[in-house]
This record gives sequence, structure tokens and C-alpha cells, in this order.
Amino acid sequence: MTRSAITTHVLDTAAGHPARGVAVRLEARAGDGWRELGTGRTDDDGRVAAIGPERVDAGDYRLIFDAAGYFGDRDRFFPEVTVTFTVADPQQHHHVPLLLSPFAISTYRGS
Repeated sequence: MTRSAITTHVLDTAAGHPARGVAVRLEARAGDGWRELGTGRTDDDGRVAAIGPERVDAGDYRLIFDAAGYFGDRDRFFPEVTVTFTVADPQQHHHVPLLLSPFAISTYRGS
């Protein structure tokens, strides 16, 4: 399997384990809108290793996480989480983890 230039990892911080089965969409800014580059679902370890192309250009990207689908009928505040970021150096790999709970989110530039 090839590795995407952009990857993600979702951890359910309330439950204390990887968030398995979260639907994720990767998009790139295209003019005044966004263009879908790929979709995926987190594996048993909460990771999506192959969500988009092996190489991306410099520019703005976003990952959209389906929190409502993951939490189901449980109480939650965020139905969807969008993390928008800039790729300045397309030669680098960009890993964007999400720490998710029903009422809080956090993200950072991973490695």
C-alpha cells in the first residue's frame, strides 16, 4: 500500500482508546471552493494511512471528520470536525492527529 502525503490518527480521549470507524474526507482548496482528494475510515488503531495522493502541492487542505457517525446516539456537541491547515513544503509528510471526545477536540501537527 502506498502512503498518502497527508495522514491522520483519531484518538477517543473520553474512552481512552483509538477511535475506530471514523469517516474522514480530505479536501484541497480549489479557487473559491474545495475539491475532494480522498476519503477513508479509521482502522482499529484509529489511523487512516491512505486517504489521498502520495504527493500534494503547497496550499490549503482540510480533513473533515464525521463525529456524529462515530458517536452515534451518545450525547455529543460536535457533529463534524473540520481541521484546515497549510502545506508549505510539499516534500514533507503531513500527519494531522485529532483528539476527540463528545465535548472537546484538539489537534496538532504530528510526525
